[in-house]
Amino acid sequence: MSDFKTVADDVVAKSVLDAKGLSCPMPLLRTKKEIGKLAAGEILQVDGTDPGSRNDIPGWCERSGHEYLGEKEGSGFISFFIKKG
Repeated sequence: MSDFKTVADDVVAKSVLDAKGLSCPMPLLRTKKEIGKLAAGEILQVDGTDPGSRNDIPGWCERSGHEYLGEKEGSGFISFFIKKG
């Protein structure tokens, strides 16, 4: 877990996307669609079970101008936090 950025405890998402059970590339495609609904500076939480998202989501944020705030382990899933650029 130490290789991954952990989100601060005080981060609160404006919107939550449930991508649990989806396989690559669906979590990222749904994330792109959902982030488009938010205003700049708002935070999206993406809950997913696909381990590939740990690389896909931060990489996509870097390429697309959004800020990857980190992740948090849930019960059987991972929550990723993205601040819209």
